[in-house]
Amino acid sequence: MTIRVALNHRTSYQYDRRVTMSPQVIRLRPAPHARTPIDAYRLKVTPEKHFLNWQQDPQGNWQARVVFPEPTDVFSVEVDLVAQMTVTNPFDFFVEDAAITYPFAYTAELGSELRPYLEALPDCVEVDGWVAGVPREEIRSIDLLVRLNHRLSQEIKYLIRLEPGVQTPDETLTKASGSCRDSAWLLVQILRRLGIAARFCSGYLVQLVADQKALDGPSGTDKDFTDLHAWCEAYLPGAGWIGLDPTSGLLAGEGHIPLAATADPQTAAPISGSFAYEQDNEDDECTAEFDFNMSVARIHEDPRVTKPYTPEPWAAIDTLGAAVDARLKADDVRLTMGGEPTFVSIDDYDGEEWNTGALGPHKRERANELVRRLRTRFALGAFLHMGQGKWYPGEQLPRWAFTAYWLTDGQPVWQDPTLIADDRTPARHDESHAKAFAEALAGRLGVPDANIMPGFEDAWYHMWRERRLPANVDPFDSKIEDEVERTRLARIFRQGLNRAVGYAFPLACDFGRWRTGKWFLREERMYLTPGDSAVYSRHAFAVYPLATQARGAHGIEVAAQEFGHDL
Repeated sequence: MTIRVALNHRTSYQYDRRVTMSPQVIRLRPAPHARTPIDAYRLKVTPEKHFLNWQQDPQGNWQARVVFPEPTDVFSVEVDLVAQMTVTNPFDFFVEDAAITYPFAYTAELGSELRPYLEALPDCVEVDGWVAGVPREEIRSIDLLVRLNHRLSQEIKYLIRLEPGVQTPDETLTKASGSCRDSAWLLVQILRRLGIAARFCSGYLVQLVADQKALDGPSGTDKDFTDLHAWCEAYLPGAGWIGLDPTSGLLAGEGHIPLAATADPQTAAPISGSFAYEQDNEDDECTAEFDFNMSVARIHEDPRVTKPYTPEPWAAIDTLGAAVDARLKADDVRLTMGGEPTFVSIDDYDGEEWNTGALGPHKRERANELVRRLRTRFALGAFLHMGQGKWYPGEQLPRWAFTAYWLTDGQPVWQDPTLIADDRTPARHDESHAKAFAEALAGRLGVPDANIMPGFEDAWYHMWRERRLPANVDPFDSKIEDEVERTRLARIFRQGLNRAVGYAFPLACDFGRWRTGKWFLREERMYLTPGDSAVYSRHAFAVYPLATQARGAHGIEVAAQEFGHDL
């Protein structure tokens, strides 16, 4: 999904007299190592009568050397380029094994090539003191770069500084403020003192308005813009040069388009050169009007998840879809759809609970919130059921599932959502409430309550399970290897095997009429399958009222309202 932008950058000088220009060096062409694809580029220089030669400096950056054969009273440089703002992953690299953790050392050959980027400025007392406070314990090299970059973004206030040149690193630290070039040069000096090769990088920064506002944290710029910018690049063996922007505290991304990366900021200036003029006297100075303008415009946008099709393409897609459906129906082609959508957390999509883990600190909480939002949005009046889900091989217990049941005719199955239990505020109910509710439900449905059956944990199974433990281990002991089994046994033996843990009420609904009957079991009691799920999930005879007549849930709702408890 690509956004193409057109960037225009114009710089001009209008002199009050004709001047003789020395050769001008222009460093405004994207560097060879730029990761942002450049589809088109144009450099226009005025006056038109000039000679231009493209060269590469010792660091491999592109530079235009322009010679003016005649005096002129105007000098302007205009850049037009088209860039693909394809999102890139700034961490898309591998580091060699020897440099994965810091401190590390460059090989002799590599160290020789990187020598200009390892030379630190002398007499930087403030920087030396700052670096002395950096912890020297072993740390992943990329983590060290990220921390230092972020720390400078917090400690150095960003200023738009119009004065030419770059502050000394000590001055930037003392003032705790500076422009982007000041912060970049400071980070370069810090990394070099830590033995990490670093260079100064100047370039274009393009920032586009986000399609959607961030749920938390800043949403970024409120309008598309571009500007000249500066940042730092550090060299890690295997990864190469990694862009670090201490102004934002982030790694350089697709919006950072490098123009020149050098060992010293002076050799990365966008334009360098001089001019000469005739003077009538010593006080006669040439003046110039300086004009500068930068702009960026979107010229193409592919539809994407955060900014889908406009109404016109959608209409065409709908028309085509209707035509395809008509042909499928005419040819009696019948399609089915299986599976279900997968939802993950927007702020922790790499967490185990959102990939492979059955549970986690927020998974059930977010799912609870989602199903209630879906009920409000798509299935108003639906009955919410929190029950057993899939049971994957190798897992102790089945997973849970939140389900919404509703009628296609629009009639509500459930009227009052406050009567449905909410996991976010667990109710303090026990088996006595379950029995009282079942009796209230029987009265509401007009059926006898004699068939309400208590359910017990399987005493024989758990006694057998206890006998299998070593003689020096009791059910409450943490020496039982399986944590889930240990917790379950401890809970069951604490509550007692002779205590009812819930009740079952056999019910069926035929065309709006409720009936009940007695279950005949081999044992004298109804023992539940071992597990931690609710009673209805742990016996083979559970009857769902919704299975035969969804409208029957209304009777349960009224009973819950009369009884005064959540289901």
